[in-house]
Amino acid sequence: MLVQTTSVRPVRLAVDIGGTFTDLQIFDARTGTLASLKTATTPEDPSLGLISGVKEAARRHGFALADVGYLLHGTTIATNAVLERKLPAGALVTTANFEDVLEIGRHYRREVYAINPQPPPALIPRDRRIGIDERIRADGSIATALTERALAELAERIAAIDIAAVAVCLVNSYRNPVHERRIAEHLAQTLPHLRIACSSDVSPEIREYERTSTTVLNALLMPVVADYLERLERRMAQEQFSPTLLLVQSNGGVCSAATAARQPVRLLLSGPSGGAAACARLAAGFGTDHLVGIDMGGTSFDVSVIRDRRVTLNMQGDIERMPVRLPMVEIRSIGAGGGSLAKVSPAGRLTIGPMSAGARPGPACYGRGGAEPTVTDANAALGRLDPRSFLGGEMALDIGAARAAIDRDVARPLEMTIEAAAEGVLALTNTNLGAAIRLSLFEKGLDPREFALAAFGGAAGLHALAVADELGISRVIFPANAGTLSAFGILHCDLTHDLVRSQVAEAAPAAIDLLAPLLRDLVAEADANLDADAVPIDARRVELCADMRYRGQAFELTVPFAGSRWDQAALDALLADFHAMHRQRFSYADPGAAVEIVSLRAAAIGALTTPAGVARARSGGLCPPCKREVRLDGAWQRLDVWRRDALAGGHEIRGPAIIEEDYTTVLITAGWTCLRRDDCHLIATRDAADSVIPPLKGEVGDPGLEPGEPGGVYCNDGTRCGTPTRSRFARPPSPCPSRI
Repeated sequence: MLVQTTSVRPVRLAVDIGGTFTDLQIFDARTGTLASLKTATTPEDPSLGLISGVKEAARRHGFALADVGYLLHGTTIATNAVLERKLPAGALVTTANFEDVLEIGRHYRREVYAINPQPPPALIPRDRRIGIDERIRADGSIATALTERALAELAERIAAIDIAAVAVCLVNSYRNPVHERRIAEHLAQTLPHLRIACSSDVSPEIREYERTSTTVLNALLMPVVADYLERLERRMAQEQFSPTLLLVQSNGGVCSAATAARQPVRLLLSGPSGGAAACARLAAGFGTDHLVGIDMGGTSFDVSVIRDRRVTLNMQGDIERMPVRLPMVEIRSIGAGGGSLAKVSPAGRLTIGPMSAGARPGPACYGRGGAEPTVTDANAALGRLDPRSFLGGEMALDIGAARAAIDRDVARPLEMTIEAAAEGVLALTNTNLGAAIRLSLFEKGLDPREFALAAFGGAAGLHALAVADELGISRVIFPANAGTLSAFGILHCDLTHDLVRSQVAEAAPAAIDLLAPLLRDLVAEADANLDADAVPIDARRVELCADMRYRGQAFELTVPFAGSRWDQAALDALLADFHAMHRQRFSYADPGAAVEIVSLRAAAIGALTTPAGVARARSGGLCPPCKREVRLDGAWQRLDVWRRDALAGGHEIRGPAIIEEDYTTVLITAGWTCLRRDDCHLIATRDAADSVIPPLKGEVGDPGLEPGEPGGVYCNDGTRCGTPTRSRFARPPSPCPSRI
């Protein structure tokens, strides 16, 4: 049973395992307190760091392991396995003569002018792609039946090769999965050691290449993720630690360990999606509709864009140029974290990342054997990090080692001083970060000045204001527990199942009867999934949407629709919303053109009990700052250094200054003023800024509008449900998700 009550086991833990650190958020319903913890990641086996972090959290915050009801776990295990190609051998079973779909792809050239363009990788070589004599027509009828002889020959061929997983992806199986299921059942009986993934279970949608790529990734990840989960559950059992284990998915929801083992491809954006979810909650809490979240940890820099207080979902993502046809939180990641390596090429060009020093050995200043300079080393060499209070004083930084690494690998090759070289490393890093944000906004026609910036992750606080200056952003939020905010977002995730049915149909009256059975099937499957999770009726909802396009287009827009009735009025509303969304996205619409519905989607959501009544951080009074020499703008300056938890609510700090906490440091540069709110959030505002957005909730000039619920949605007339609009954007009328 996945759904528990807090009265039985009152503690909820969220764990986000990153490339360098493992972050924990702890909520105790008995006291209403929220706490955080950051420990080193153990790359050789992330479950070791998770268990040690949980035990340390129990020791520090006074709870027993038996008190933990939920363990919500974000992980990079699937992502790293693909990026590092640490995948087992596998085979692909497909319809005869379609063995090369995985390699042919879409003839899409990323490097348009390259003489020798690199094709997307094919994770299964040609000699392990096996065609079988069968065929399903586009309408789901059987053209060539699957015979017992074909099944026996298939099993014999697969038994002769050394593999651990099989992907089964037959032509048109999204319309009729009967042949895929017979193959899976036969292989499971004859070769029970194999992990088997069927496209009709993983991604039952049109487009053979994308469906095949997604299914292959899923099959190859099954042994990896299953092995990790078995190790984790074994270690949990050894510690007599038995919470309900839930894994974070790329769509921002969580699923059971059994679902994660069966469909591990859904975990590819497991960690970053928690940060995006946290940003949606921040946008609501601050009364701002539009927010850019930047998560800068030790290895990567992740950008998520919150519009109208909602996380943006893509129906298709990619990893290493391989398409993944599943709903994924829209996140742009670059290799620019605190541990990113600074290098000088033989031609004298300074580069930052994407390679990282990782958790071990880590930056040179960690004193763990790292010798190459990193972004963190540059911050340490310029006095922006306190060597005595890093990680709450648990790790002493070696400033001499940081300076030596920068001197040897950057300053001398470029004939610069150590300080100038370190400043150059940070300047280039900030430029890279700003470029990633620009791309995330400009490609959608969005103006950065209409967004606030939320900076979190262990390293973001030192770079956020410099990046905001580059972009013209005038307000920056530094959330409480910024160093572990992704884990905070994970703490508030709900159970989510994404379901889809593909049926190309013109959006005309004939589609009402044609699509009605598919809608009924989607809702029934959604209810069955929530029943299996033991979600109470009053804690569940089903959100419906349709993938739509103008006839002849090669892409679709996903349009939500509401209501339990599927009739002409619902179809008319869906068409109007599609035209409005197309106009907003591409600056034009053609209401007289034929529109097609390609797929119907449902998100089955089971709401977990949301942590509430969290005790806000309070200060007994303003403590005076200490002083530290910090290099800014080419000169050493003596700056005030404040502790965030020692600041009184309402206190303002004018830059330049530094605000420290256990797991992150905030640099307030000249020209910015930072306000500490009663809830310990910080809001930095550029002095005399010509802002085009209204003040954030709690700032001077706040008109007093009450924010809506996190992830708020719009009614059919385009207005927010119960909340006045505050944006200058023209919104398409996106209706409220239905509760079926």
